[in-house]
Amino acid sequence: MEYGKVVFLSVRRTLVWCLLVTLSAGCKAQSSPSSAANNVSPVPISQLNRRIEVLVRSQFEVPPNVDVAIGATSKSEFPGFENLPVTFSSHGKQTVVNFLLSSDGNTVARLERFDISHSPSDMISTQNRPLRGTQDAKITIVNFDDLECPYCARMHGQLFPATLDRYKGLIKFYYKDYPLVEIHPWAMHAAIDANCLADQSGDAYWKFVDYVHTHGDEITGPAHDSQLAFKTLDKLTREEGQRSKLDGAKLDVCITKQDEAAVRASMKQGDSLGVNGTPTLFVNGERIAGALPQAEVWTAIDRALRESGVQPPPLVAEAPKTPAPPSPK
Repeated sequence: MEYGKVVFLSVRRTLVWCLLVTLSAGCKAQSSPSSAANNVSPVPISQLNRRIEVLVRSQFEVPPNVDVAIGATSKSEFPGFENLPVTFSSHGKQTVVNFLLSSDGNTVARLERFDISHSPSDMISTQNRPLRGTQDAKITIVNFDDLECPYCARMHGQLFPATLDRYKGLIKFYYKDYPLVEIHPWAMHAAIDANCLADQSGDAYWKFVDYVHTHGDEITGPAHDSQLAFKTLDKLTREEGQRSKLDGAKLDVCITKQDEAAVRASMKQGDSLGVNGTPTLFVNGERIAGALPQAEVWTAIDRALRESGVQPPPLVAEAPKTPAPPSPK
């Protein structure tokens, strides 16, 4: 399944390449990546370092062309363990990931801290994103979406109109960009074009997203030519701009510029929230990964409603289908 492929690629990006890219935020390598332990094990330091390097490379799927250097240990706040910095280097970029090494040199651990001082639903920025639903709704659903992803299209079809209709007045939706550029060649372009519409009209944005998610094969085309897909997307964007009576000149400038900054910022936020594939929904902060069946999505929404003190709407049973009468002989 494609979602499994997406997860593999995105996990690799999150655990390896993001380690290197985030150096622009100010991470710096240790000045002297020397011995991994100070008298913590009878195993020679060189052997211990090699064991650690092999483990790290295997667990994090580190590419062979990325250098791994084991740093010197230092005192940690955890009894029986010492801090162990590991430096990853590639193409002139470096970053440091902190591990823990047991005092006997036999165990390496990786501890992650999670901030629960704020409501999970407040941790995702939806500023300037088009809203669909009721502004003062109890439940906020944020979807990290890829406009070229067929599983996103499937989820989109479940959300609109069925889910929105079921929870009228109780939910609101925001879409965030997370194009999987490694496998979807026109997803970034589509996200930028959609945002060009969103800059002027939320309704135009949602109409464009609805169309793209139901006509993905047509945009890709039989030749799978990215340049043709780009032209098709731009044409669709301009047509929607005309129907929605937007400022055509302003829209043209935005389409031509193809500024990736806002989309990249959304992708970065997704990475920080643990997004590693699409679609990924957050229902009042609760993460739902993958194109799950509609009933499971509704279960998460119902749970969020109850926690907010609201009783979910009852399910309406479908009327049994009447069998067709036999054909006359």
